[in-house]
Amino acid sequence: MIRKSKIDPRVEKIIFDYKILKKRIKLAADWINKKYKSTTPILVPILKGAIPFYAELIKHMTIDSKTDFLVYSSYAGGVTNKSKTMPNVITDIKTNIEGKDVIIIEDIIDTGYTLQNIYNFLKLKNPKSLTIMVLINKPLKRKAKIEPNYSCFKINNEFIVGFGFDYKEMLRNLPYIGVLKNELYLQSLKEENQNS
Repeated sequence: MIRKSKIDPRVEKIIFDYKILKKRIKLAADWINKKYKSTTPILVPILKGAIPFYAELIKHMTIDSKTDFLVYSSYAGGVTNKSKTMPNVITDIKTNIEGKDVIIIEDIIDTGYTLQNIYNFLKLKNPKSLTIMVLINKPLKRKAKIEPNYSCFKINNEFIVGFGFDYKEMLRNLPYIGVLKNELYLQSLKEENQNS
């Protein structure tokens, strides 16, 4: 249990502390270990948000795997998703994934636009299989016709920070996932609407 004094003042409440994050991510690693025990999958974490999830995940993996990173931007540091159509790939993977089993490691799926774009982008590289694993699933916000193959948690429509999730590129380093204070969320929403 995290003491109130240890919670960042920009966070309204903690929804998942590190203990439960570690437990659920270990279950995700167990799922990979079982599903891919006879192959060597290529893990593709989506940066920047998936770093803590990926780092915890591989600690518990017992099978061989390879890793390459894809840098993709959708929120651009804001609170609304900007990637409704074309993929905004900043840095592509360098690995040839043709004929390989690939696991996309992502922090969150909400509208689904980002993951749909990433999935379609990687599908063009002709992998043997393409699996989506996410830390957080927000099904109430889904607009694209895509679902993860595995998700660690499901949440309602809250703007979360910590453990890779950012607010204006900050708060990724928190060792828990919490809900951003509503006044900060509304302030950012107002700023984004004024700038659009």
